[in-house]
Amino acid sequence: QVQLVESGGGLVQAGGSLRLSCVPSDGSTDIYDMGWFRQAPGTDREFVASITWTSGNAYYLDSVKGRFTISRDNAKNTAYLQMNSLKVDDTAVYYCGGSTGRGEKLWGQENQVTVST
Repeated sequence: QVQLVESGGGLVQAGGSLRLSCVPSDGSTDIYDMGWFRQAPGTDREFVASITWTSGNAYYLDSVKGRFTISRDNAKNTAYLQMNSLKVDDTAVYYCGGSTGRGEKLWGQENQVTVST
């Protein structure tokens, strides 16, 4: 079964930057859209950002607008989440999620992002 392979998390100081990437495990699955969700301890998983593959339309959680940028490289079938001006409140487990052209839902593995003071 195809899954999403995510990379790029880690530890960074407040004000710093990280870039997450996400790609289907087979590299070639027809993607409709892809994005990221996050879950901090004791909270529900929340939507962060998504991008539609053909149009490039991007959507963001209000609290990350102006700081995070989602993009995709169609040739590499890869999505990126550039996270700038990171805040302690951005600390969470991030999950890449997406949909295929056939409507199948795909998920990536846990990816810890920790922002320190």
